[in-house]
Amino acid sequence: MKLRLLSFLGLSLWAFSCETSRPQLSQEEYDALTDEQKRSVEYALDGIEVMDERLELTLFASEPMLMNPTNMDIDDRGRVWITEAYNYRNQLNPKNPVKTEGDRILILEDTDGDGKADKSTVFYQGTDINAALGIAIFGNKVFVSVSPNVFVFTDENGDDVPDKKEVLFTGVGGVQHDHGIHAFTFGPDGKLYFNYGNEGKGLHYADGSPILDPLGRPVISETAPYQEGMVFRCDPDGSNPEVLAWNFRNNYELALDSYGRMWQSDNDDDGNRSTRINYVMDYGNYGFKDEITKADWRTRRVNMEDSVWRQHWHLNDPGVVPNLIQNYAGSPTGILVYEGKLLPSEYQNQVIHADAGPNVIRMYPVQAAGAGFTGEVKPILDGNKRDNWFRPSDVTVAPDGSIFISDWYDPGVGGHAVGDLEKGRIYRLAPKKSKYKIETPDYSSVESLIELLQNPNRAIHFKAFMALKEKGEDAKAALEKLYASDDSRMKARAFWVLCHLPTGEEYIRQAAADADENIRVAAVRASRIHPIKDPSFLPVLAADPSDQVRREVAIAIRYEENLAIWLKLAEGYRSGDRWYLEALGIAAEYHWNSYLSAYLAKIGQGWTNSQEAKDLIWRSRSVTTPALLEELILAEKSPADHRYYRALDFQSSELKNQTLKNLLAKGQNEDQVIILRQVAFDSKKPDSQLFSLAKAKAGSIEDDRDFLEIVRKYQLKDQKERLLGMIYQDENRSIANQSAGLFVQLYGLAEAEQAMRNPEEAKAILAIRKFGAVDSPEMARLLSKFWKNDQASNAIRTAAMEEAKGYQSEPVLWEFAKEDQIPADLLPTAQKILMSSWNGNIRQLALEKYGDSIAQGYDLVKMLSAKGDLEKGKTIANTYCLACHKIGNEGIDFGPGLTQIGAKLSRDAMINAIINPSEGMGFGYETQLVKFKDGKEIRCIVNSKTENDLIVKLVGSGEQTIYKLANIESITQLSESLMPAFPLSEQELVDLVSYLEGLK
Repeated sequence: MKLRLLSFLGLSLWAFSCETSRPQLSQEEYDALTDEQKRSVEYALDGIEVMDERLELTLFASEPMLMNPTNMDIDDRGRVWITEAYNYRNQLNPKNPVKTEGDRILILEDTDGDGKADKSTVFYQGTDINAALGIAIFGNKVFVSVSPNVFVFTDENGDDVPDKKEVLFTGVGGVQHDHGIHAFTFGPDGKLYFNYGNEGKGLHYADGSPILDPLGRPVISETAPYQEGMVFRCDPDGSNPEVLAWNFRNNYELALDSYGRMWQSDNDDDGNRSTRINYVMDYGNYGFKDEITKADWRTRRVNMEDSVWRQHWHLNDPGVVPNLIQNYAGSPTGILVYEGKLLPSEYQNQVIHADAGPNVIRMYPVQAAGAGFTGEVKPILDGNKRDNWFRPSDVTVAPDGSIFISDWYDPGVGGHAVGDLEKGRIYRLAPKKSKYKIETPDYSSVESLIELLQNPNRAIHFKAFMALKEKGEDAKAALEKLYASDDSRMKARAFWVLCHLPTGEEYIRQAAADADENIRVAAVRASRIHPIKDPSFLPVLAADPSDQVRREVAIAIRYEENLAIWLKLAEGYRSGDRWYLEALGIAAEYHWNSYLSAYLAKIGQGWTNSQEAKDLIWRSRSVTTPALLEELILAEKSPADHRYYRALDFQSSELKNQTLKNLLAKGQNEDQVIILRQVAFDSKKPDSQLFSLAKAKAGSIEDDRDFLEIVRKYQLKDQKERLLGMIYQDENRSIANQSAGLFVQLYGLAEAEQAMRNPEEAKAILAIRKFGAVDSPEMARLLSKFWKNDQASNAIRTAAMEEAKGYQSEPVLWEFAKEDQIPADLLPTAQKILMSSWNGNIRQLALEKYGDSIAQGYDLVKMLSAKGDLEKGKTIANTYCLACHKIGNEGIDFGPGLTQIGAKLSRDAMINAIINPSEGMGFGYETQLVKFKDGKEIRCIVNSKTENDLIVKLVGSGEQTIYKLANIESITQLSESLMPAFPLSEQELVDLVSYLEGLK
């Protein structure tokens, strides 16, 4: 087999050099390649599986012509524009080399028609575009998105050299942040659409002033309801910017179809298997953080969802728009709606998406369902089974209808690191034997413009749209002809241009009566851009038989009080259609008091028997809502999901607390724990009724998490025995650690020390293990009494030393080490703790004292091919990883989850992340230095910041800690990861990585 393969490979190299096609290698043949061969251009196509035998993937361009492509667009001449990222995150990763001249914008062109790029032009190069994440070509203007700026380059004379560079928007997040500003796209309505991730913070004009919403409020993350990632649109010149949706995590790119509907992917907090695809409903809240408190999704709440992906997006909360599709683990990137004709019919009009994490290109066939949609997932390209360096960063449609894919090509998916700086590929996907042939567009005549308006390439669509708009009445007849066609989407494209004519209102009214509900949807959306004078327009559509149309009517009346229309829309709601319910909520946002009272008056006393009315009350924010929720809770005798209790969290705090106290007097006894959790309690001015109830109820609380929450909140000191039982159980380490910490807080260290001094050695060691898990300087000093005691047994001394670890404990251990006070027999254990400390200062001091044994002599080439012992690897993971990461149900939810890490990172990337943790910090997991006004400092992960509180996680804890912002002097992001470079041998590292690779 080996001789045959070598012969085949030799022939294949010759075939590639002669630019002839050859069959893809079989899996066996591909597996026989060396890693160097697999990473080479010669075998690039062998590493990617095409899921449809009718389609063919070809290589359009590769290194050395380009490297590290982050985003892509294709102009009307079929040329591929690329933003590169050689200088990706180099300010945070000093090991990365730097191009002092900055990153490039490239134009790649096939001049001889053989389907491969043979010409590369540098359009622009500079440090101001390092690692740009978005590029879009609109006529002679090139929009480049690179936080904190959006640049517009203008090429006045078409020589591929910018004559002008302007800042369109600025102040969008930090410099070169992946969760900042992303690419622009052209909408069929003549607007530009774009988004930014949860580090965007706000959108500002070039002069630094924030854009304002229709109520005159600045659109920044401190202005309710705006927070986290957001979606915007503006006119082609950047004027009239609008915020359209918010509360995403890292929404990478937008795609619009010809009806004006928006689709978008969104990344989760790394490792939590919660990536998603959204239909973006205007003015929707998409649930990444708590709408009211801005608390992190992990914060316990009433009616908290069972699955992580539902928790992650607050999907059980009133006021959150549902997700379309859950993709679970991934790193979503570019997205488009394919409205071409070249690919087979099942691909036409579908959402197509790149996901760099699992190395795939997917399609999402979508169907309307009520006011929302249902979708499914179908893979198109898959590199995971072969080449997991295939990292598709974008997908774009060419003028001929083929799809181009840019490939970042790297062992990892960015974050703060890059493993390969030299490679990058561009692929073309098309039916077999379909050659890439581009004709020069003709923009001179109305007839040719009508043809170009229907092109799937957005650069052509944009130019044709603008040219037809400019021609005005001269284009009217041809546009009307296209509008009369049977192709619904092309009819919609004609409609959007007709709207810009002086008689545009006539076409909007005509579209509103169309038999096609999607055209009627477009009519309502158009009426928001081109206001309709006829007062009967929206009332008529409020009675439309289509839920999709009525959804758009609801959105259209958000900022104007229109009770009659809203009541008509409410009549059409049927329980279970969450999209419709959220649309009604969006419409009622500023009018709940009048809308809800009129709605209930209209349906009368029977509202208690109407599930639709109950849903609306659950969603509402009226001053009467708390009382109505109280009535529902009492009438339904505590529904199991407790959703009405959770709805109280979205009402005024005063009315919420009064309602909860009313329910204590009137409600069901089984609800008392929920009420105790939710109601406000001031320990400085304790409410005696609440305290007495908490004390009486605590012992009978079944859920350990509820029990801990109540004991901590009310500082109950009569639950010692149960706390001890929870400390000594082995089923849930997180509960045990929390219980130990609370025990010490309530009763002090004396009782813990007494348990550690049990005359039975086994019991003493168990107490040391259990209470020693409390990470504090006080506990560290207590443990030192045991490991320094030369009269104690070796087992007790060793246990005490092994528990002397932790971010707060290790400074105490270091003080003993600095003074050479650690016994010789325990010094190796102490050295390992200190040299792998999560405290960078401690780690550095220990390395200076004991010598740097970390990452010395690692043979990376050898480790890449070596086989590890999976059981030993699991033991190492349990020792090191579970202290701060979750693997399945085990471990601490502090750093990114590792449950499916093998499906996201290659072996190279995993080894580098372990050896050099500061190079690959996940976004949202960066080290933050918090300085307090009293001089105290902590290093932590910041989960969220509310108006009054900073919510953080401390090293080794899955629980959140809340600090008052009034007590904080500064918060600074550090470049050093909290994760240490663990002192593992080469074989231990191979064993660990071999185990982690299997987590998929």
